[in-house]
Amino acid sequence: MARIGVNALYLIPGGVGGTEIYLRRLLAALAAIDRENEYFVFTNRETRDLVPAQANFHARPQAVRARFRPARILWEQLVLPFETSKLDVLFNPGFTAPAFAACPSVTVFHDLQHKRHPEHFRWFDLPFWRLLLWTSAHRSRKLIAVSEATRADLARFYGLAPETIAVVHHGVEAEFFSLDRSRTEPFVLCVSTLHPHKNLDRLIRAYARKKRDFTLVIAGMRGFFARQLDCLIRELGVEASVRVTGWIPRAELLDLFARADAFVYPSTFEGFGMPVLEAMAAGLPVACADIAPLREVAGDAALFFDPLREQAIEDALDRVTSDVALRARLGVEGPLRARGFTWERCARETLSQLPDGGELA
Repeated sequence: MARIGVNALYLIPGGVGGTEIYLRRLLAALAAIDRENEYFVFTNRETRDLVPAQANFHARPQAVRARFRPARILWEQLVLPFETSKLDVLFNPGFTAPAFAACPSVTVFHDLQHKRHPEHFRWFDLPFWRLLLWTSAHRSRKLIAVSEATRADLARFYGLAPETIAVVHHGVEAEFFSLDRSRTEPFVLCVSTLHPHKNLDRLIRAYARKKRDFTLVIAGMRGFFARQLDCLIRELGVEASVRVTGWIPRAELLDLFARADAFVYPSTFEGFGMPVLEAMAAGLPVACADIAPLREVAGDAALFFDPLREQAIEDALDRVTSDVALRARLGVEGPLRARGFTWERCARETLSQLPDGGELA
């Protein structure tokens, strides 16, 4: 039996995008398969209902707020190490880890955007990202990458030995496979945080190039590019046909997946691409950017396009909404492909990377 710490100090409910879904689903999956190891989940003041209600899971609330990032980082580096003295391993699911923990660390890297696209970071954030992630990569005993593409970036940018990096893919909730899609409506869904690299400006311009018989719904946390997108929608005069929801509860998001006619994902950079996997599981015809992580997730079960060309995005929108044969094929192949990605598998593979965590039967 191992004593496993979980560093959840980074989590801001509704404020960190896919990494919140990742942590919540991973903890639930770990609770479902593991009643042997003891888990100690270090949470901040904003986070509630994260820790599974199971005897071997223990909440360890910390007196810090994640929204004030400097305080959270200082707490993680200076206070959290004292909490690790009786642990066998500290699992860090959100990029950063204490530099001087009293036990081995295993840290998850969801991407290396700060290396691949530093232009998308605010100038005052970038030095801290570089320092903290470099430290986490070199002080952790093991790293978990969420895709082969992210593992390649870790090896390339940090010069790490491949055997120190394990690839553990995300999963997808079973609810997506059982959505009632008998009452679809004429809209194309895109689930994405409103950040520059998500390429939503090109998507909106491609959509607005001609009159459509379907609307575009963009659902996701309002990020650094939200104001620019609001202005673009007004400039193009598509306020009535492009809806930006902001962050919405999971139940409302599932309802959008159930009712959407198709799904589009134009991102120019990803570590994994969880919304694509969710759309495939729901049986939606999916069109997505032709980038390595999305190829890794979707295989042959999506329509790929060049995300840097508006014409390519427009063509993809046309095909994924009107090509009957393509839509039928993707509607069948998507769920089949998605069934290979489960949170139980993610949990088992994650556990196998934790010192003394072991492999469960």
